[in-house]
Amino acid sequence: MTRKTDILVIFTLMVVGPPLIGIYLSGRSVELFASFPPLTVTAEHSSFSWPVFLLYLVPTVGILGLIIIGFRQQPQKSPDSVEIQRGIPWWGWVALTILIASWFIAWTRFSWFAPYQRLTFIPLWFSYIVCANALCVRQSGSCPLLHESLFFAGLFPLSAVFWWFFEYLNQFVLNWFYTGVDYGPLGYSIHATISFSTVLPAVYTTRELLFRMAWFRNRFHGFPSFGKSIPGFVNWLVLLISAAGLTGIGLWPEELFFLLWVSPLLILTTLRHIARQPTLLSVMAAGDWRPAMSAALAALVCGVFWEMWNFYSLAKWIYSIPYVHRFKIFEMPILGYMGYLPFGLLCIEIVDFFKPEKKIH
Repeated sequence: MTRKTDILVIFTLMVVGPPLIGIYLSGRSVELFASFPPLTVTAEHSSFSWPVFLLYLVPTVGILGLIIIGFRQQPQKSPDSVEIQRGIPWWGWVALTILIASWFIAWTRFSWFAPYQRLTFIPLWFSYIVCANALCVRQSGSCPLLHESLFFAGLFPLSAVFWWFFEYLNQFVLNWFYTGVDYGPLGYSIHATISFSTVLPAVYTTRELLFRMAWFRNRFHGFPSFGKSIPGFVNWLVLLISAAGLTGIGLWPEELFFLLWVSPLLILTTLRHIARQPTLLSVMAAGDWRPAMSAALAALVCGVFWEMWNFYSLAKWIYSIPYVHRFKIFEMPILGYMGYLPFGLLCIEIVDFFKPEKKIH
């Protein structure tokens, strides 16, 4: 096997296996978590807790502080800044029209559209992706859709597989469930797979758009380097802790649910570090925060749209999160939005892992 294949196989085993080990150690049946599609149901979770909420608020404030530091940084002209400004291409306006129409239909309940009311997620997000590509063209004259066409097309099936992994992990914590999706197993699998296929292209294109904007690109770089001071054994320690964390969500899902978003990122990043491949975090450690920050913020931007468009849709997801389920913005408790930051890093790590180019930017 190639080194990339080795990493992919080990990553898959380390994400899929440990939660099942946790379930086995808890005495529950492993077979219940091996079905497809992994349909989640409503679950009773621990009630809201101020101490736990404040405990999670501490790292949230720290992360927001880092973002604020970057935005308050005096803009520094980047040697690879893009200054081109063009008009939005015609197909961008077409996509915007479809997006607005889909949004309108998703939030209304016309009887003549009732049979298709649950399908609006798909045109909404495909048109969002095309709109974001059109804005990339306006900013720089290029976009992934036109200038990385084959690779970009491959992100759609990759994205479907990628998000099915999270549906699998959600079976252990039951933090979200779907309503209005009673298609039957085959129909649900098809509809869900098409919907899930938009995740990586949406985050990747939004991130590319951020990178083309001078107000972002001329910030978040030139910080001190600290990566060389980290001992090599830390990689193996992080792998061990991350795998133990995923095992823990099978044993203590109420307390460790947040590791669903953190552990896969740490596992993939660490495996790539061990293989001496550049990662978002290694570039950040070298003083350039732009790759990591653009990935995290791109997912947060997409997250706001995901949650907003979901709110009044007929087919939708609803959250059920222990200890911190309060102060909701749309269906998402406010602290839940912080999960989009590591999720964005993982999305772009996956994209960069499969991208033919070696350079991370």
